[in-house]
Amino acid sequence: MQTLLDFIPRAYAASKTTEETHAAPGISGATTTAPVAHSEAPGIHISIKAEELFRIGDFPVTNGLFLSLIILVFMGGGAMLLGRKLSLIPGKLQNAAEAILGGTLSVMDNILGSRRQSERYLPLIGTIFFVVLFSNWLGLFPGVGSIMLYEGNPPTGGAPLFRAPSSDLNFTLALAIVTVIATNILGAVAIGIGPHIGKFLNFRSPIGFFVGILEFVSECARIISFSFRLFGNIFAGEVLLVVISFLLPYLVPLPFYFLEVFVGFIQAFIFAMLALVFIGMAVQEHEAAH
Repeated sequence: MQTLLDFIPRAYAASKTTEETHAAPGISGATTTAPVAHSEAPGIHISIKAEELFRIGDFPVTNGLFLSLIILVFMGGGAMLLGRKLSLIPGKLQNAAEAILGGTLSVMDNILGSRRQSERYLPLIGTIFFVVLFSNWLGLFPGVGSIMLYEGNPPTGGAPLFRAPSSDLNFTLALAIVTVIATNILGAVAIGIGPHIGKFLNFRSPIGFFVGILEFVSECARIISFSFRLFGNIFAGEVLLVVISFLLPYLVPLPFYFLEVFVGFIQAFIFAMLALVFIGMAVQEHEAAH
């Protein structure tokens, strides 16, 4: 079984003997390479899929999954640390956080229709937002995409140690599936399992049956829309940055980095807001009954 430690000496040896690899800092899905021992012209290497780093048994761990685990630990540790620092007399940082929280609840009130519902679903929506946000932004950090690992002797098959999770279709697809499943579970809890399943399996009339099929197709379409929208925007942004950094490496890429910071925030906001809208649609019958 290969472990991550097996790659570290190879990465160091490769950097000394075979190839000098230049990667735009913070670009996880694409790198530019300039081989020293060959007469080939420098080029751009773009990998649309996440590269495997090592295996745990038969389970492959990719660079996208590796960074997503780091994000999970970071968010969990940060939440525990911030939770311990809350006080009845808030400081400036806590006041700012509470102001943002109040504004977020007000936006959710406009969609869900009540503060009680907003407070109930805030943890899920907030978690989705921050997971997507950190997955987008960490791909822009120095070292993400530029720290390479090699295998073999002589070392070959270089792969970045880190890759932005949002630039991995496996991550965005998994997040979309979890979000849609959670939406349906919350809908079933709110209006009852029978009425919720009745949205998809309606045998009262041919029209109702056809509408149920359309509802099921729409759920599948949401998964595709969620996953490919996020993946396409983040991966395309990283490819743009690496191309600009390769052609004009000084100062010119800087505005594009700020643009990608903005795009990363907007994509996280859109993902969370769509999840919120779908939850509101799933529980609206319960609210109408009250």
